Amino acid sequence: MEFFDCISLAKAQTLINNVLPECTTAVEETELIEALGRIVAEDIAAADHLPPFNRSTVDGYAVLSRDTFSAGEGAPVMLDIIGEVFMGQSADYTIVSGQAVIVPTGGMLPAGADGVVMLEHAEQSDQETLLVAKPIAPGENMVAKGEDIKPGTVFVAAGTRLTAAEIGALAACGIARVKVRRRLTVGIISTGDEVVDVIAVPENGQVRDINSYTLAAMLTAADCQVTRYGITKDNYADLLAAIGKAAGENQLVLVSGGSSVGARDHTVQVIEELGRNKVIFHGLAVRPGKPTIFGLIDHVPVFGLPGHPVAAMTICQMVVMPLVSRLQGSGSCKAGWRIPARLTRNCASAPGRDDFLRVKLIWQAGEYRAEPVLGKSGLISVMTQADGVVHVPADSSGLYAGDVVLVEVMREA
Repeated sequence: MEFFDCISLAKAQTLINNVLPECTTAVEETELIEALGRIVAEDIAAADHLPPFNRSTVDGYAVLSRDTFSAGEGAPVMLDIIGEVFMGQSADYTIVSGQAVIVPTGGMLPAGADGVVMLEHAEQSDQETLLVAKPIAPGENMVAKGEDIKPGTVFVAAGTRLTAAEIGALAACGIARVKVRRRLTVGIISTGDEVVDVIAVPENGQVRDINSYTLAAMLTAADCQVTRYGITKDNYADLLAAIGKAAGENQLVLVSGGSSVGARDHTVQVIEELGRNKVIFHGLAVRPGKPTIFGLIDHVPVFGLPGHPVAAMTICQMVVMPLVSRLQGSGSCKAGWRIPARLTRNCASAPGRDDFLRVKLIWQAGEYRAEPVLGKSGLISVMTQADGVVHVPADSSGLYAGDVVLVEVMREA
């Protein structure tokens, strides 16, 4: 295979999907309180009705709705109050036409009631008499038994990444433990004679390690278990040992730097040796991120990412993260959160190459505006100023000011 032969992003994604399974992470059970952000391993169905009884959504009076149909401010309907329901207690009443029961918000409705009159729409003339001044419809101001979730209903599907909302639904259904996918283990290696640790004071020609921290942060946010293997110099033997160790201990490996075609860029040769000619591609027709490598070492996917921070983050977001979702069992290529925005300036692009344009989102005149953050792929300010990425497809010659584009949000604007 001739390396650094740029292929399209679409072809690269097809090659990745063809050589890797849908999911490689095993299943484990975790406590509900520890399940936030984890990926559900199987469909979860409700065992009981939710809510388990007819309940009021307001403070008021449980009634038969038809008794209120003729009610009005000038001619209120008179009903007999036969009792009161207290929070957390059973409603030991059965009401018939002409009767009402006092109920609190969340309280159980007595048998026979099919609606609740709000406090402000009624008045007690004495302890036993209620004057209703406004009609209600059947089912108004109440939630029926099982209206939220019925027994047997799958309310959390396999592959769902659990948020606070799902955690609450699981708690409501009495589910204290959840089967989830184990965290994907990822090893990250930084390379380069010029790269030094963040606590070092760089000398002339040196730069601090950025990529292992940004990549680790992105993958940790995606619920991966990340191990940083430090900085490896541009030495074949050292890189061979580092990548071999990382591939033996993880389910995915990212190597930052060493992906170009210079005399000291050894990543391709290392993957070839360890993976027995398993470099799948070297070179993507994208900007930024052209010198990207993908290969396999004993079925462990290994990416060689560009050394420039913006390029490394872009390829991680657009190429690596969909694979991470696939391996975690949450889909083969799920897009991030995307919102429409109007581009503020013309942006040229070379046909035949996918461009990823970083933009800043600005809320203006009732819509989002996408303002391109221009700068080279090694500039840190490009990362910190941008809120998201716009994908300019390979068949486009560019975008124009005023075009509505989809912005894949990297962080909250």
